[in-house]
Amino acid sequence: MDYYSRQISKLMEELASLPGIGSKSAQRLAFHILNMPIQQVESLSATIIEARRKVKYCRKCYTLTDEDVCPICRNTKRDHRTIMVVENTRDLAAYEKTNKYEGVYHVLHGAISPMLGIGPNDIKLKELMQRLCEDIDEVIIATNSSLEGETTAMYISKLIKPTGIKVSRIASGVPVGGDLEYIDEMTLYRALEGRTEL
Repeated sequence: MDYYSRQISKLMEELASLPGIGSKSAQRLAFHILNMPIQQVESLSATIIEARRKVKYCRKCYTLTDEDVCPICRNTKRDHRTIMVVENTRDLAAYEKTNKYEGVYHVLHGAISPMLGIGPNDIKLKELMQRLCEDIDEVIIATNSSLEGETTAMYISKLIKPTGIKVSRIASGVPVGGDLEYIDEMTLYRALEGRTEL
């Protein structure tokens, strides 16, 4: 039996398709949206559409940005000879919150996962290797400590070692199976400070 009209059900269905939003949260969000002033709803939907159309990859580090080159890559005060490799833009944001890392980043947009059919060519590894033609001192691998993250870290290490560039891995202050975006700044900082050479 349907409790709601077709439009309300459709709105809840669309919201529930978002990651981390279950049916109860979708229901709450739907009714919140329906009770908002129409101008606010129009502004929200226009912002979503504009972000989706304008946000793209930074041409240097591949983080998400609405500019050709992101603010971190443009910053001349950053150490452009040290690259931290992360799985996604949320992980980059987690490290930026520590205010301790002064290098730049490379965002892979995923991790190697043979079980899910994700291979090295499906993430931004080729682009990372192209960046290493520049004058780079160190690559810090900060992938998650999941099986996929560890597999990706080892693969990257094997690719980079022959170049003579120092390769390090963040320390295990990050719990196994933990996602970087949910870890507090102090733990991330200790993991960065305790990184080891691979």
